[in-house]
Amino acid sequence: MSLLAKKAVSVELTEYEVTGKDAFNRDIKEPVTYTINKVLIGEPSSDDVTNELNLSGRRIAYTLAIPKGDTHSWVDADVTFFGEKFHTIGVPTQGIEALIPLEWNKKVKVERYE
Repeated sequence: MSLLAKKAVSVELTEYEVTGKDAFNRDIKEPVTYTINKVLIGEPSSDDVTNELNLSGRRIAYTLAIPKGDTHSWVDADVTFFGEKFHTIGVPTQGIEALIPLEWNKKVKVERYE
């Protein structure tokens, strides 16, 4: 992942939390937005883009490095940064905090959301 920002930035994460059930017993979800600080935004490798496109038909726009200690759900969530909206792809890749020397231990792939 090549680094686009020379420093970590803040992003807006929108999770959808279940608040109840409708008349058909389906989940009612409400958006909840959080500001996540110290996120690194990187460009995915051409291999990552090609593999994801072949596997799921989705095109990765960026890869985000999430700081250690973050407990938010990054699965099926919306992320806003650079004035644009993105949607997460798949499950984040996470390392063991104690074994990683830097401040980030989780990677999340996002696609452009229009």
